[in-house]
Amino acid sequence: MSKTQETAVSTGAAAFANRLRKNRKRLARWLRQESIHAYRLYDADMPEYALAVDVYEGERRWVQVQEYEAPRHIDPQKAHRRLQEGLVALREVLEVDADQLFLKVRRPQRGHNQYQKLGARGRFHEIVEGGNRFLVNFEDYLDTGLFLDHRITRRMLGELAPGLDFLNLFAYTGTASVYAAAGGAASTTSVDLSATYLDWARRNLELNGFAAGPRHRLIQADCLTWLRRQANGKRRYGLIFLDPPSFSTSKRMRGTFDVQRDQVPLLEATVRLLAPGGILIFSNNRRRFRLDREALGHLKLEEISRLTLPRDFQRNPRIHNCWRIQAPYDLSTESA
Repeated sequence: MSKTQETAVSTGAAAFANRLRKNRKRLARWLRQESIHAYRLYDADMPEYALAVDVYEGERRWVQVQEYEAPRHIDPQKAHRRLQEGLVALREVLEVDADQLFLKVRRPQRGHNQYQKLGARGRFHEIVEGGNRFLVNFEDYLDTGLFLDHRITRRMLGELAPGLDFLNLFAYTGTASVYAAAGGAASTTSVDLSATYLDWARRNLELNGFAAGPRHRLIQADCLTWLRRQANGKRRYGLIFLDPPSFSTSKRMRGTFDVQRDQVPLLEATVRLLAPGGILIFSNNRRRFRLDREALGHLKLEEISRLTLPRDFQRNPRIHNCWRIQAPYDLSTESA
């Protein structure tokens, strides 16, 4: 490597380190005031360092780094060199050892690949959010078990939950169910196809003093099939959280699911399970998602995406879409 190249490398790494320090300083007071222990520090602020950096403060400080897949026209060697520079800068600025930093590459996930495990070490760490305790895993999956961009959404659900029966569809690790239970929900029901995630949800509930059982049900099922089966039942919910994947397929489900294509039947089936006056919080992470307002015009639709966007994700306002939905009348009396 020539001296000119070395200078360019060191200049780029120094600029990246300075951006990290600047972001830490900008967020520091807000993190203290809000008692936030897991947050996004950096999200591809500089195009040449296309990384998402999340910091988790527990018994130690952990850093999850997600490298956005480089375009094909980028020189792979140059991209690799910049990544290595970035990792060195991160360790220096955040004062972490190599075993506290976890690197993953985020590519568009479709089909079975979106659920592939990355490892099987089974190491879980505890993080506190909103007074609740959650287990996170940095090694075995692409995501840690705690979607940081839904921090405000979870708090909202906890505030809406007192005295209501709460339904959590595509429940993942049950973090929303924990918030609802802690907020005073009469009951929680968490539905997910994955036995692994449901066990994780059980552990999260128990970590916060809520034993899985009749009051806090965990149901392993394909949510779409489960919704159809519930249509003619009597159980209704005062609060529902629906956060489906953008695209899904599995050996245990029929066909495929696409949130853009299948939104209307999904929302219609979910709204039918609302108790009179109940509220559905619907969210998804599809960047170009468009709600079909014409087909869903009989519902009360209020977009709350901006209201649920945390300060540390404001660089990426399309990180998720979110709506508050109510039926203007009791749809449960109609035929499925």
